Amino acid sequence: MHCPFCQHTDTRVIDSRVSDDGATIRRRRVCEACGERFSTMETIELKLPAIIKSDGRREAFDARKLRAGFDRALQKRSVAEEQVEAAVRAVVHQLRMSAEREVPSMRVGEFVMGELRKLDHVGYVRFASVYRDFKDVADFREEIDRLENDNAGEGQLPLLDDDGALPARKKR
Repeated sequence: MHCPFCQHTDTRVIDSRVSDDGATIRRRRVCEACGERFSTMETIELKLPAIIKSDGRREAFDARKLRAGFDRALQKRSVAEEQVEAAVRAVVHQLRMSAEREVPSMRVGEFVMGELRKLDHVGYVRFASVYRDFKDVADFREEIDRLENDNAGEGQLPLLDDDGALPARKKR
């Protein structure tokens, strides 16, 4: 491992810790030349399936695109970073467990929607509106009604008040 500070090739591991989910190892390292300390993350590298886009193109799976989709859906929402990371890992895990060489992008979108539904209803509706190509307000209302009927967001704030209006925002 090269030192990110001086590019020296000899670094030493001084501490290793396994993440809570057991999927990564965090290693604390020290450079033998300059003495600087830094951390690295180690994960298992497994071949993930190729993604078949709606127009038929095939792309290699890109975890950065997956994370960007979660970030866009959850923009300005109070969802903990750890929860988002866990959701991304859950989608990657579902892809690995599919044991397929190619997966349609539609299935990846369904995996993402399943995780967003557990995290945040607003983020879920944002993602669903693009993913399912909502055409008008009625499409939003149908999805919100489905969410509320499924009780998928126990502990989350309601999307609409009892009279069907958006809840009033609290002043800070």
